[in-house]
Amino acid sequence: MKMDLNSDLGESFGAWSMGDDAAMLDIVSSANVACGFHAGDAAGILSTLKAAKARNVVVGAHVAYRDLAGFGRRNMDVASADLVADVIYQIGALQGLAQAAGTTVQYVKPHGALYNTIAQDRRQAMDVIHAIQAIDPKLVLMALAGAPLIGWARDAGLRVVAEAFADRGYTPEGALVSRREPGAVLHDENLIAQRMLTLVRDGVIEAVDGSLVRVEADSICVHGDSPGAVAIARNIRQRFEQEGVQIASFVGAAG
Repeated sequence: MKMDLNSDLGESFGAWSMGDDAAMLDIVSSANVACGFHAGDAAGILSTLKAAKARNVVVGAHVAYRDLAGFGRRNMDVASADLVADVIYQIGALQGLAQAAGTTVQYVKPHGALYNTIAQDRRQAMDVIHAIQAIDPKLVLMALAGAPLIGWARDAGLRVVAEAFADRGYTPEGALVSRREPGAVLHDENLIAQRMLTLVRDGVIEAVDGSLVRVEADSICVHGDSPGAVAIARNIRQRFEQEGVQIASFVGAAG
């Protein structure tokens, strides 16, 4: 058995520190690196990319709405021309920094409100798909497991990887529990590790009402900004290794 483990990194901004990139990069196999729109500054992003290269961690572009103040978690009705250009701009910026760090951008994972919106909203989804196709159609798109976006992107010719969230609660329908609701964010590292082991073995996650929801995922995310994120990710990795589950990126070795 094999599973990718990813985390959102490169999100510190100036004097504002977010997460522990160095520690997470010792654990994960893929890094979703901020591109400056929801978080991250150029120097910090470059440092994270160099650290990812040193650890042979695969790099993805964590593109977002232009929303530094809201950390990319505010819903926005962005015109298609702007959204396409914004996504191209972010990927291109990260590609340049990655080249300077000696690595390459191999996938795209939208962030926050953009991620959740395009999971269901066909118009904005197609904007993101068209942006990826325009800059590099070989890039893999990471998307929420079970979302309509997966079918739209595959129909358009993109390779898609479905993602589950280790530290988030699920509804009985397989959607993420809103961050405004109880049970949205999980903190018990042992419980989280067991949930993810069950996902790998049986393809199911326990929803907030106790029912089991089927989730087909090729990657598991631990949010880098969650309290105890490093401990959660480390516990998942240790549990997986004990149970014979290999941690490996869905795209192979880092570029």
